[in-house]
Amino acid sequence: MPEDASVTKEKIVSLLRARGPSLPVHVAKHTGLSILFASAFLSELIADRKIKQSSMRVGSSPLYFLPGQEPMLERFSEYLKSKEKEAFLLLREKKFLKDSEQQPAIRVALRAINDFAISFTNNHEVYWRYFAVSEADFKPIQEIKKAEKPIEVLITKVAKIPETEIDKKEKPPKTKKKTSKPKTNEKFLERVKEFLSKSSTEILSIEGLKKDELMLRIKKDKEEQLLAAYNKKKITDKEIIKAAKKASELNLKYSVLSLGELPKKVSDLIEALENMKDIGKVE
Repeated sequence: MPEDASVTKEKIVSLLRARGPSLPVHVAKHTGLSILFASAFLSELIADRKIKQSSMRVGSSPLYFLPGQEPMLERFSEYLKSKEKEAFLLLREKKFLKDSEQQPAIRVALRAINDFAISFTNNHEVYWRYFAVSEADFKPIQEIKKAEKPIEVLITKVAKIPETEIDKKEKPPKTKKKTSKPKTNEKFLERVKEFLSKSSTEILSIEGLKKDELMLRIKKDKEEQLLAAYNKKKITDKEIIKAAKKASELNLKYSVLSLGELPKKVSDLIEALENMKDIGKVE
């Protein structure tokens, strides 16, 4: 009878409200129906838009749930197939993925897990967002770069190296190979090491070593960055640009050390760029 059907449907809705996403076997047990009849009632509730059905399957059956219970489907992600689970974990971590940049198997898997992966288009490119993240939070890579500060640089004054220590060095005889450059570097490197140790900064590797220049990969406050140290009293924008390019190659932020104060011209430029978002060109 219609009344009995209405009561049964209400029981199913109450079960899903209390239990969350459920399989037909759970509905059958709760209502006292066979799985076949329970599935029929579930189909009617879907047609009435009272409940939803998952795309993923647990065994051979989909999950049934109420609108708004989509986040609860995460509890069943362990039932995803190998590549689908890999795509799920990647998307959950990254929040957004550009379709064309993914491996073919991941692209296929993303299309199979539409409970968790929602596609959208931006500038004629297909992207995927994690279902729990709003599309409004999406920022294309170029916009993210524009929003970042163009120069993240810390200019620090190193304790002055007494000139007498260097000047007192005897010049090597002309008949011998030049050894002054590496010795000067070693002395400067030791000075930088001593300076960094005072700030609990760890040197991970030497990325570059020249007469008056050190490029060090360091770790400070659990963050890796590039340190460009210059054995000179005055540095110019050329040194900072060089450090920036090297840091970009290594995908690191960077800091700069010198023996003296930063020239006012360079200091003013860095300050001016600090809050700049973009530079445009009138076509």
